[in-house]
Amino acid sequence: MKNFLILTTTLLLLTGCGLTTARPKLEMTLAQAAFISAKEAGGQSLAPALYRKAEFYYLKAKSSYRRKFFNKAKKYADLSKRFSEKAEFKAYKKKALDNI
Repeated sequence: MKNFLILTTTLLLLTGCGLTTARPKLEMTLAQAAFISAKEAGGQSLAPALYRKAEFYYLKAKSSYRRKFFNKAKKYADLSKRFSEKAEFKAYKKKALDNI
């Protein structure tokens, strides 16, 4: 009985910690790639509002990841990716329309 209590307590302590939360490595990598693509497309000058939002959320995602708030990091990385893609699309769209 004593061994069962020790085993149960140990199991609860291990699963109750942050060990069960997966690190959002893929989301962080995709957000970084999207942010770099938006920068290379000229999002800073052609879509500054969207680019600033993407940068803001990317920096928040990195900060949350460093502090091991993985749920927040995933959410911010997804937002950064979304705004980066919008900024990149808008930049390419403006470049195409300027060439017409």
